[in-house]
Amino acid sequence: MNQLSLQQKFFLLLLALISIGFVWIMFPYSGAIFWGVVLAILFEPLYRWLLDKTKHKPTPAALLALLSIVVMVLIPVALITASLVQQAAGVVNMVNSGHIDFGAYFRQVMGVLPDWLISLLERFDLTSLSTLQQKLTDAASEISQTAAKQVIYVGRNTFDFLVGLTVMLYLLFFLLRDGKGLAARIRQAMPLSRKYKQRLFNNFTAVVRATVKGNVLVAIVQGALGGLAFWVLGIQAPLLWAVVMAFLSLLPAVGAAIVWAPVAVYLLVSGSIWQGVALIVWGVVAIGLVDNVLRPILVGKDIKMPDWLVLISTLGGMELFGLNGFVIGPMIAALFIACWDLFASAEEFHEQ
Repeated sequence: MNQLSLQQKFFLLLLALISIGFVWIMFPYSGAIFWGVVLAILFEPLYRWLLDKTKHKPTPAALLALLSIVVMVLIPVALITASLVQQAAGVVNMVNSGHIDFGAYFRQVMGVLPDWLISLLERFDLTSLSTLQQKLTDAASEISQTAAKQVIYVGRNTFDFLVGLTVMLYLLFFLLRDGKGLAARIRQAMPLSRKYKQRLFNNFTAVVRATVKGNVLVAIVQGALGGLAFWVLGIQAPLLWAVVMAFLSLLPAVGAAIVWAPVAVYLLVSGSIWQGVALIVWGVVAIGLVDNVLRPILVGKDIKMPDWLVLISTLGGMELFGLNGFVIGPMIAALFIACWDLFASAEEFHEQ
């Protein structure tokens, strides 16, 4: 028994070391692997539907599902990104040429503010145009330097990006085709009872789908509604502001209102009364209610997280994992809740 126990310990140590080495090798393409897994889970129902249509031929069904993902997700994202870069460059040129004068906007807003609000702003030294411009210049300089570094990074690593995209699509094909068998192997290897393994895997799948649908799709809808309003009102670069509002919609405590509300205020103080009122009504009724109406439909009640947890996990995820963190953070938080709920309901863990 002692010899058997020693062999078991040695094998577990070897298994741990090999697993760490495997993760180390895969780490350079962790982003591609992560999004491959996420897309495979999201589009698994589509693959199952195509599998029935192709008379249970896995390879053609997986290829059709992969082609559908490219058409529905990757190509639109690429087109939107190209248009976004073009509009951002146009806004920068208009600011440099003087067509967009933030100083004039600032003076218009300050001229209609009540005295108590001006006094409050004076405490933070925000009533002086020169001081505010200096602060904005410093912030813009820092942002531009960061953006320049990112552009240089993307330019130098275009090949790495294309390789990562290829890896993701290649992995996605096999996850769609062989994902069910792979999940069964992982489930079998886990040292848990069958009922807990089933609940854990069901929770994981539900959390991934709910996180992406509940956060990303709601953010896309809110950003699209905000961009549509800006386009109708003739505001410059509506696509750029739509993307900004979509990202801010991921933060429950901030939301898209941090973009459309100041624009509505400016429209009101500049004499465009009906445009400002229309934007406020649209922002409150259409954009604001999307989260309360659409999110419960997409997520459901079982995985509903408090807004404060979504906010902190999103910010923490983006701090640790970069852009991917806006999905990874809330997903880990939701899995944390699901696992602790599973632990709390497991009687054998609480036997005296």
